[in-house]
Amino acid sequence: MSLAIGIDLGGTNIKAVLMDRETGLVQASRSRPTLDGEWVEDVPRFALSVRELVLEFETLAGGERLPVGLSAPGLARPDGRCIEWMPGRMHGLEKFDWSHFLQRSVHVLNDAHAALLGEVWTGAAKGCQDVFMVTLGTGVGGAIFSGGRLLKGAIGRAGHLGHLSTDVHAPLDLYGTPGSLEVAIGNKTIQQRGEGRYANTHVLLEALTAGDAHAEAVWLESVKHLAGALASLINVLDPELIILGGGIATGAGDRLLKPLAEKLADYEWRPGGHRVPLALAKLGDDAGPVGSVRGLAEVR
Repeated sequence: MSLAIGIDLGGTNIKAVLMDRETGLVQASRSRPTLDGEWVEDVPRFALSVRELVLEFETLAGGERLPVGLSAPGLARPDGRCIEWMPGRMHGLEKFDWSHFLQRSVHVLNDAHAALLGEVWTGAAKGCQDVFMVTLGTGVGGAIFSGGRLLKGAIGRAGHLGHLSTDVHAPLDLYGTPGSLEVAIGNKTIQQRGEGRYANTHVLLEALTAGDAHAEAVWLESVKHLAGALASLINVLDPELIILGGGIATGAGDRLLKPLAEKLADYEWRPGGHRVPLALAKLGDDAGPVGSVRGLAEVR
């Protein structure tokens, strides 16, 4: 077997897998709390946890030193040695050189990029050459796979689909985008959008299921913005499939897919009747670590 280790370093948990790179089969998996903000002397606690996981997997593999793919929030440096830019949280992550710290080959990816690679390799987009993913959670993220390659852009910024503008007259978001998709449907703005009635999107969806007309109006307005954004991205990227991931998408299920498909029927350009299908992400928490292993194939 050609074994490798995949690590997904999230704000709450670290997910890790030991995988066979030839078959895509997971041999073992682990999860540990990130403990963001904790330090041991001058080293972030999460870095020590990653090292412990790597050593544990290498012991399982018979002591062989293995290549490591690691995904995390932020913009990855083009050489794949670190996350170059991640302001405001995950202190100690920016410019942390993982290959130097772990003393073995490590390739670092943005977490959304890794999640899409995982879905293309063994998940909902298996075998696709042109697909993009939008992740709906606290914020809104995304990634693009075009012509059989992950689209990273000049500085690793490509795929930040949550900061696509859906209303230029609306207030600016965190990155200076007016009326962004993230503001329109991300969980971080649900209290403003719901006039303080819903603690989170899960509560909104429960109210919607119970027949609450106000919840339905708030949700459908958000879905309308999402449909407009997806229709625009379809025109730009011409995908064969769109994947919807993240906690909001997987939790909503048909409560998202059905109204979204109906609204896309109004917005989407469909030459010759061609419609781009929608699919929910399949890999869940494994998408990041699995995609991190797949990302090793991109190393030149």
